[in-house]
Amino acid sequence: MTLHKSARDLLAGGIFVAFGLAFGYASYGYDLGTPLRMGPGFFPLALAGFLVLLGLVIALAGVRNTEDAPLGAFPVRGFVLIIGALMVFALTIKGLGLAPALFLTVLLAAFASRRTKPLAGLVMAVALPAFCIAVFIYALRVPVPLFGPWWPM
Repeated sequence: MTLHKSARDLLAGGIFVAFGLAFGYASYGYDLGTPLRMGPGFFPLALAGFLVLLGLVIALAGVRNTEDAPLGAFPVRGFVLIIGALMVFALTIKGLGLAPALFLTVLLAAFASRRTKPLAGLVMAVALPAFCIAVFIYALRVPVPLFGPWWPM
């Protein structure tokens, strides 16, 4: 199946716009606050606006581009591993705690790409949680336990 590059860009732009609108709608359930005293809904709304803007720019580029290019196969492996990683995090954060849940999440997400070597995936699965722990637990003092009740310690 061959589509114009413009069709690919229009599809990608539409997906960005749809996600941006959905997150923007969801952010209105929280207090927005003001730019000086931001509420919990301010940042998600700003991020949603950025997604919509990015989607419109990508779609506009698609309208201007008329080159032929194959659409390519749908990356089933990547899709399953990324969605699976998000689900593992959601299901294990309370039971395992932040450190092991992040380790598992990053490890699964790292192998969504066929180009990731096992050592590189392991390095990412150690380094990214270490960075998140430093930022969220120690710097921002977010009250999330490092290890949960499921962890055998």
